[in-house]
Amino acid sequence: MKTLLRWIVRLLYGFRAHNTGVLRTPGPVLLIPNHVSWLDWLFLYVLLDDDWKFVTSSTTAETNWLTRKIMVNRRTFPVDHASPYAVRDMAEHLARGGRLVLFAEGRISLTGSLMKIFEGTGFLVGRTGASVITCYLRGANRLPLVRHRGWTKRFPRVSAHFSDVLRAPRCDELPGNEARGRLTTWLHDAMVRQQFETELAFGPQNVLAAIAETAAAIPGRVALQDHTLAALTYRRTLIGADVLAHEWESILARDAAARVGVLLPNANATPVVLLSLWRAGRVPALLNYSSGAATMLACARLAGLRHVITSRLFIEKAKLDVAPLRAAGLELIFLGDVRAAIGVGTKIAAVLEHTLACGARIRRSELRGDDTAVVLFTSGSEGTPKGVELSHRNLLANVHQACAMIDVTDDDRFFNALPLFHSFGLTGGTLFPLVRGCYTFLYPSPLHYRAVPALVYDRACTVLLGTNTFLAGYARKAHAYDFNSVRFLMAGAEKVQSATFDLWARKFGVRILEGYGATECSPLISVNTRLDPAAGTAGRFVPGLDYRLEPVDGVSEGGRLFVRGPNVMKGYLNADANAAFRALAGWYDTGDLALVDAGGFLHLLGRMKRFAKVSGEMVSLTAVEDALAGAFPHLGARCQVAVIAQPDAEKGEKLVAATNDARLTLAEIRAAVRAKGLSNLCTPRELRVVRTIPKLGTGKTDHRALARELATAPVPAPAEIAIMGTRSF
Repeated sequence: MKTLLRWIVRLLYGFRAHNTGVLRTPGPVLLIPNHVSWLDWLFLYVLLDDDWKFVTSSTTAETNWLTRKIMVNRRTFPVDHASPYAVRDMAEHLARGGRLVLFAEGRISLTGSLMKIFEGTGFLVGRTGASVITCYLRGANRLPLVRHRGWTKRFPRVSAHFSDVLRAPRCDELPGNEARGRLTTWLHDAMVRQQFETELAFGPQNVLAAIAETAAAIPGRVALQDHTLAALTYRRTLIGADVLAHEWESILARDAAARVGVLLPNANATPVVLLSLWRAGRVPALLNYSSGAATMLACARLAGLRHVITSRLFIEKAKLDVAPLRAAGLELIFLGDVRAAIGVGTKIAAVLEHTLACGARIRRSELRGDDTAVVLFTSGSEGTPKGVELSHRNLLANVHQACAMIDVTDDDRFFNALPLFHSFGLTGGTLFPLVRGCYTFLYPSPLHYRAVPALVYDRACTVLLGTNTFLAGYARKAHAYDFNSVRFLMAGAEKVQSATFDLWARKFGVRILEGYGATECSPLISVNTRLDPAAGTAGRFVPGLDYRLEPVDGVSEGGRLFVRGPNVMKGYLNADANAAFRALAGWYDTGDLALVDAGGFLHLLGRMKRFAKVSGEMVSLTAVEDALAGAFPHLGARCQVAVIAQPDAEKGEKLVAATNDARLTLAEIRAAVRAKGLSNLCTPRELRVVRTIPKLGTGKTDHRALARELATAPVPAPAEIAIMGTRSF
């Protein structure tokens, strides 16, 4: 019977198993697979020896004669999950050298992703000292016999991937409850890591092929929609990419440079252009249109660009000054002109291919994982923007890391107003949902604080991405019911202030899930999840990412954070910066001070460049800004405060606060700092009033611009208030 079933699952599902040698491990041993379908047991049964027993529910077994037949027999170990003796019985069986298969989630997944693991499993591992083997059933979540509401196939490809034998960490010194929780978290991390590693190794090796694979499964599903309410299905998205790729081959034929500039807003056309450039073997370099013409030109020269793809309508609406780009010899390719020149024959050929062959040619793309996928430019908040080369493997690794940690479903609907020239908007808001198979609404500006909540409500979006600045703006303008559909509110790019967190929780009943990343890391480094949140932290590290903390003089806790993993960039375009990165042998210096607690949660203490040395002590400017954020409710939500450091003859450096509200006083600033328990060294010596606090396109405070403005402006007399105009990006 087992041989017959083995041939049946190979025939129907192309079933294959990997690393099956570990299944010969002698007991006591626990095999713990993910649980996504009613047939999960079958794929394991055809591989296991007869002395393996499946832990089943004796209560569920009484449902009908079929469940009794399957769940109570010589190959099963029935237990009553409601009984306090269930774990004891399993422990005794393992103590006798038994081998058990345990679905530690206790139920079939309702999301298609890994759900919570019951702490009884952690207790069982700690109590018995049993070896652990995790198993990832890849593709089983697409079987018809599932409990999630997403798409399924009649005969999906299924494979079983077994980990090496794992040994749980010793927790003898911890109290019972804490030890049980620690072991359960360890097991969950092992399963998440295995899912990530399996998808990265066995899935498509470039972003174009990954999106094409999703499109082949759900070609008629809407992938993209923008502010015009025009919708693109997955099939139409790939058809558009194929047609544009044909045009690029002729338009860019004389351009030997692989990189092509892209200057476009959040609209349906932008992801299609990216896919088309990959299809044509080109590398898109996404220019930050919020940074000004001079910075865009510097970035274009750094990337060696000769062509920039843009839109006349966008240039007109955004009032962009592209004259310096033209004067420097860059040729602007207007998307509207390219579309008008596309022949009917080209369109028909692309439609036929994707209708009949489901885009098979795109899925067989010759792009390699190590090929550069995009060039992004850093914000420039601390110097000249750096050009960051991210490979297809980098981007896919970050997508798979997010998929393994965040239980997004097929029915989730993304709203992305973050610009695609920013890595958070590109990977988190666009590539992640495209690869995952989710709907994405693209909106051209995150600054429309009234329009964004209305559109989230109208489109019933369930995933919203933003920064603290943008989320605070939406919360001020939105109706209390505008975000009723939101399940995931993901925040990054800047620290979420407690006032913003509390406002969203009180007004909308939505918990902000804060993450942390960097352009150089594609960008996600750590994230809070609904399964494992910790307010006030940046969450836990994504799977497959190593970290280390190096001590810093003058800082008593934590250290300088370095990370290494498959999502870390290929390198910089800037020669000096790239040489420094290469010298670290794969490690990336985040430039941030951080500490990691016993639960694995990352606490950010501030950037190294955002520390001042006052009287020989290191003072975090970020901590001072956090203390001042939301500390003046009587002045309203528009009151903003930023802190910079300036040279001081007496103490080395001094703190200077800048505000856009002339009603704020230095005494109130100092009282707010003391109220947060910070030392006197953290109190600003001066308060300067500016018209606006300058911002970058991502919503972060532009401290460089602010420092330049304050350095060149005259210092006001004690009885005066100086109003200085600052440039806002």
